Amino acid sequence: MAKAYIPGSIGPKRSHYCEARKTGTPTGVAKVVRLVAMALVFRVATQLVGLSVSLLGWVLSIITTYLPHWKNLNLDLNEMENWTMGLWQVCVVQEEVGRQCKDFESFLALPAELRISRILMFLSNGLGLLGLLASGFGLDCLRVGETRPGLKKGLRILGGTVFWAAGVATLVPVSWVAHVTVQEFWDETMPEIMPRWEFGEALFLGWSAGFSLLLGGCLLNCVACTTQAAPAPGPYAVAEMQIQCLYLENGTADPRV
Repeated sequence: MAKAYIPGSIGPKRSHYCEARKTGTPTGVAKVVRLVAMALVFRVATQLVGLSVSLLGWVLSIITTYLPHWKNLNLDLNEMENWTMGLWQVCVVQEEVGRQCKDFESFLALPAELRISRILMFLSNGLGLLGLLASGFGLDCLRVGETRPGLKKGLRILGGTVFWAAGVATLVPVSWVAHVTVQEFWDETMPEIMPRWEFGEALFLGWSAGFSLLLGGCLLNCVACTTQAAPAPGPYAVAEMQIQCLYLENGTADPRV
């Protein structure tokens, strides 16, 4: 004979949950709760990883912008003198004198790749900051705006898209300067005894920054585009079930009684 459901009682599903809680036997409700919790933890962990990777890429992009090691020049005739060039200055390192740097006096006098690189690197830094703000407020682990999941999802998608743009804005100038450096290095019209510029450490740092921004944006967008496993109040519903079970064990079916 089936048991009738009495209004005010904890209900059949919650009764099964309470029985599983007492006996330790997993039921369908307990399994669903466990899967929902695991999915929520996975979503939050992926969002945090994506934001952390993007933050790393943004910091590396800022360092790349101001690091004066986009190109290196070693003189065969004088091994104690090394030259480095960045977007803002050219430096020479001598063993006796030390390091001396001189800023570029004219923006228009710079080669085209350096002028465009300045603009794109500034754009990348600004977009990275915007992406951090947008995706940070869109994290599921923050209670800010938890009653508007659509807004938080939109912020995550916006942050991931902005990180993509920042990654492209970093990779383009770094790759352009590297391409020009390779062309000049293998230029047959230049005398062989003339020293050639080579890749500097900032180029490799810039490539790492660009790919980190792209990876972080992909993680944020992939998580944002997946179907949310459960609404935010899910953990509170589980806690409510546990409270109902405690009242049932004490002989009261309704905590309001």
